[in-house]
Amino acid sequence: MENIDILAGRIQKLHDFFQHYAYKQIDQSLTFRNWLIGCIIFEFEQEGNNRASYGEKTISLLAKKLKKESSLSFSSRSLRLYRQFYTVYPQIFLSKNAKLYLAQNKAAKIWQLPIAKLSESAKSSEIEQHTPIDTLLDRLSFTHFIELIRFEDPLKRAFYEIQAIKNNWSVAELKRNINSLLFDRIALSKNKEKMIAKLKKETLQKPADLLKEPYMLEFLDMEERAEYSETQIEQAIITHLHKFLMEMGRGFCFEARQKRITFNNRHYKIDLVFYHRILKCHVLIDLKIGEFDHADAGQMNLYLNYYKENEMAEGDNPPVGIILCSEKDSALVHYATGGLPQEVFVGKYMLQLPKEDDLKNLVREDVAKYRD
Repeated sequence: MENIDILAGRIQKLHDFFQHYAYKQIDQSLTFRNWLIGCIIFEFEQEGNNRASYGEKTISLLAKKLKKESSLSFSSRSLRLYRQFYTVYPQIFLSKNAKLYLAQNKAAKIWQLPIAKLSESAKSSEIEQHTPIDTLLDRLSFTHFIELIRFEDPLKRAFYEIQAIKNNWSVAELKRNINSLLFDRIALSKNKEKMIAKLKKETLQKPADLLKEPYMLEFLDMEERAEYSETQIEQAIITHLHKFLMEMGRGFCFEARQKRITFNNRHYKIDLVFYHRILKCHVLIDLKIGEFDHADAGQMNLYLNYYKENEMAEGDNPPVGIILCSEKDSALVHYATGGLPQEVFVGKYMLQLPKEDDLKNLVREDVAKYRD
């Protein structure tokens, strides 16, 4: 009986391997099919020129024609995506898959592809390509490419290509990191290697993993002005609470705003209180205008001591404090928070994004460093 179990296990592993291989081959074939459809549309209806009005009319008519006469349900949106996919990634023509599919001139003639023109365009694009095209096709699905083609900037696109491959991101993870402005955050971080390393963690393991640097709060839509009040920022966060929770990361559940605690008729108010369902602890957030001061750490420690004694439930871990400020001195943070009995972290926030050119310069070396 034991030998039968071993044999069954081997057959199961064999089946799983070839099933995965088959799915991968199908996915790569669909990716190349979509690229070819985009190629044919672009080269035929625009003759390589960006005549937008003519192109949009052709796309709509083509979608109706295919559905009516050949039962191919390609929506206008899908056909536009295929065309965009081809224009963003012309170097796919030079991939191993493309060479395999186009190995026979007969196939190219059937599709009426301008081989010489495609080859020239692909080689020109390959010079600017940061990630090998065969690596991209081998590791990413077409739904990954849908997310990537929205970037006009090749450098930013290359950053997300590389990180998706290195960290084995699903499409959902890629979308989440794009929407959380990961490119901008890493460009602005003083410790880029630490932030890159955090990407490889599938789950939060300790309170320190909560901290991002910096926090991007541009979604608060606060006009540039000489001064803000902490109340104004807090109100904007409550107004855009959903986006703020996305910026903070997985696991945050909102509990309270201006949570009042009292000692001998002396009142204190905690700006924002969350419960973290993964780390199973309260997270207290204090908003500060301007630069971090050592007194801020003492005040947060007071809040945490209170929560530890009065608000912790059975099964909870000790509370964590995050002080969000617009500026901070790393040395001061180190000495002000070092040795405290509770976990206190200091994060920097930004209300407006820096200029695109500045971000490009900051991240260019990192893209080269972390490329395959």
